[in-house]
Amino acid sequence: MPLDRRQFLHSGALTLGAAALTSPLAPGAVARTGPPPPGADARRPGPSGAPAGIRPAGLPMYPDVGPGTTVLDHQALLGDIVEAEWYEANIPFVDVPDQAIKDTYYYRWRVIKHALKYAGAEEGWIFSEFLGPVGYSAPNGGIVAAAAHHVREARWLRDSRYLDDYIDYWLRGSGSGPKPATDFLNKNTTDWAHQYSFWIADAVVARASADGRWDFALDRLPELERQWEKWAPQYDKELGLYWQTPVWDAMEYTASAYQSDGPYHGGDGFRPTLNAYQYGDAKAIATLLRLRDRAGDGAKAQRYDDRAAALRANQERWLWDEEDQFYKHVMRDGNPDRHKIADREQIGFLPWYFHMAPAENAAAWAQLTDPQGFAAPFGPTTVERRSPWFMHEALHGCCRWNGPSWPFSTSHTLTALANLLIDYPGQPYVGRADYYVALRRYALTHRKNGEPYVAEAHHPDEDRWIYDGRGHSEDYNHSTFNDLVLSGLLGIRPQAGTSVEIAPLAPKEWDHFAVENLAYQGRNLTVLWDRYGTTYGRGAGLTVWLDGRRVHRQNGLDPVRLDTGRAVHRRTPPRVVDDLANVARSGYPAASASYTFHLDSPARAIDGQDLHIDTPPSRWTNYQSPNGTDWLAVDLGVPTPVSDIRISFYDDGGGVRTPDSYALEYRTETGDWHPLPGQRRAPATPQRGVLNRVLLDRTVTTDGLRLTALRGGGGGVGVSAWQSWRAEDPRLDVAIETGPEGLIAVQPGKAVEVTTTVRATGTVVVHPELLAPRGWQATPREPVRPRPVGAGQTLRTPWLVTAPADLPHGAQAPLRLLVQSRLSDGSLRVTGDVTRAEAG
Repeated sequence: MPLDRRQFLHSGALTLGAAALTSPLAPGAVARTGPPPPGADARRPGPSGAPAGIRPAGLPMYPDVGPGTTVLDHQALLGDIVEAEWYEANIPFVDVPDQAIKDTYYYRWRVIKHALKYAGAEEGWIFSEFLGPVGYSAPNGGIVAAAAHHVREARWLRDSRYLDDYIDYWLRGSGSGPKPATDFLNKNTTDWAHQYSFWIADAVVARASADGRWDFALDRLPELERQWEKWAPQYDKELGLYWQTPVWDAMEYTASAYQSDGPYHGGDGFRPTLNAYQYGDAKAIATLLRLRDRAGDGAKAQRYDDRAAALRANQERWLWDEEDQFYKHVMRDGNPDRHKIADREQIGFLPWYFHMAPAENAAAWAQLTDPQGFAAPFGPTTVERRSPWFMHEALHGCCRWNGPSWPFSTSHTLTALANLLIDYPGQPYVGRADYYVALRRYALTHRKNGEPYVAEAHHPDEDRWIYDGRGHSEDYNHSTFNDLVLSGLLGIRPQAGTSVEIAPLAPKEWDHFAVENLAYQGRNLTVLWDRYGTTYGRGAGLTVWLDGRRVHRQNGLDPVRLDTGRAVHRRTPPRVVDDLANVARSGYPAASASYTFHLDSPARAIDGQDLHIDTPPSRWTNYQSPNGTDWLAVDLGVPTPVSDIRISFYDDGGGVRTPDSYALEYRTETGDWHPLPGQRRAPATPQRGVLNRVLLDRTVTTDGLRLTALRGGGGGVGVSAWQSWRAEDPRLDVAIETGPEGLIAVQPGKAVEVTTTVRATGTVVVHPELLAPRGWQATPREPVRPRPVGAGQTLRTPWLVTAPADLPHGAQAPLRLLVQSRLSDGSLRVTGDVTRAEAG
């Protein structure tokens, strides 16, 4: 009898995870230097006579769910979804009586899963906006415009590694690096994290409030302050406000831009966007400074609060239209009297997103439900219907934000509306029923041909997406939805301290709703509303559980704040690296195949994404192959340890189906292909929608892998993701030193010196090895032995690297540094770096 997915996650069946690697050579290893570390198992011959690696240690593949409730049928809610175990381990499960909202909720978690892109060992995970690459993105495909939306949405995932990496991508990684100051990429800014308006500090605090990991947020305070200060060139001292170009608010062709000389790149002005973002970020930074509470932090926090207060006062003075009762755009140029434009744009609701607007301005919200304001069957609209610019040229082609229903702005508006209804005093303009109506309309936009779908913009009055490019707009990740369900409709309001507020905006007519095992500050939070106690069988009224223990019950849906105790820091899976990933689809690792369908590519099987939709394609298939069998291979370019392989087979239910079996081989030192020895497979045979995992009894070091998938009756097979994972030591920072171009210059047939470095945050015994490609040599200048590196110290090791004498000028090849170490529990880790060598 198959285990229920929840039982499966708790049974230990998934504890065989990203395996640690070890130093001894394995069958087929080439160009390996350095002896094994002390305590390594005695080598034993492998199938080809070469020594085999140590048996890898089993590590968890997903985060531990921990104790919770088992009220909802998770399998039925997920349906036929690929890798259901990932969702079971990561998402809060929700049940509501509105089918459109419920279906959209689970679909939007698929959007998040598809948007996850593994960008390599240096960057880790990022969230993409488009599933395919675009020409104006930051390195590896990040786009900052909706990044704060991504953080708000993904803060509810149990696995913290995704957002840890993504936040660092924008604050410390290549997402914070320099970019050209051009019209195409924003001529006003010089780094990717300022290409578009961005409210990162507020998002980081919102995330920390939900997961309770304040140390992570506090550690990034210097970067958050730098991000805030770098908007200074767009600050106008006379008005005390920031200006922005609408297109760099991600809003080209707005009503305000149309009233300038250039509707795409024009309309520079003082807007309720960047000013609200800077207000929210200043308040968030002040909160973090007070939590850190070092000498001088209190005074510094007050300065940020004062800056926020000044922004608020100046926004009221210059952007609030007392007659129209709305926040408006004020043109920067050719407008000496600082007149506001006549049009109300949806951005006027933004100040409530950050609790910036005063309570007395609540009349603005009457426009949300006004038929001549922003109300629409598939709205809200991005400009009021009264505006002469409403839907001007909007049906002539993408992208006009002057009327269409835009998920990006809808996310802002509904978050702001929830804040108004829950956190502000009562007012007569909108109520909880209006929140539900707006959220339901938003859910109904998420359809195409009757199936869940999200693209760029929707017609406000017709059931169709109007900006929806094939191979471009599918699963468009530029907004939130699930955060609106969880923090608005169901009212889970994270707090900075040891409490949670529950203030549902669900219709009072509903007899039931549930959110189960929501990861909150290291605990599992379950909230059930069951008016009569007959839907869930756990008692009548509103009940709350923490880690499976009931902690509260009340009769109605009135807001309540509950003590949750100190945050629990559950053990999360280790940092792991996929050595097959090549997001750039160039250089090494390089994928090839015996046959590829003309719409597919071998490189897409190792591009860091795992997509299971028809378009855009991110897969290799052999559909319509004339061959009896076909193989997919990866040339790693340099010897690489392999012990934990994962394969996601593509199955479209038609011509490409899950294989009945598959063979995995590695390339030996002689160039022959041999079966990988000691494979432990889960599942034993491929199953549709299940991630196939192969753990090796012994680590194999090789420069090539080959996969052959078979169907008994013939027919196409496909791979959407092929990965090889290893666990790294978080205490180490290792690198191969390179020249100014990020390359190592080598001379064919001559030895050049290459230096590797190992830095440690604590005392660690390390053993470095430098691996070179087939036909190259890499030898240490002095014998390399395991040695301790103290906290803050750096170990430098010189090596002599010799490229083949016949290496062509300009040819490139990878060098790989591997550093072995042990954690306190004795388990082995291998931390690595890869760089390119180029023949001069």
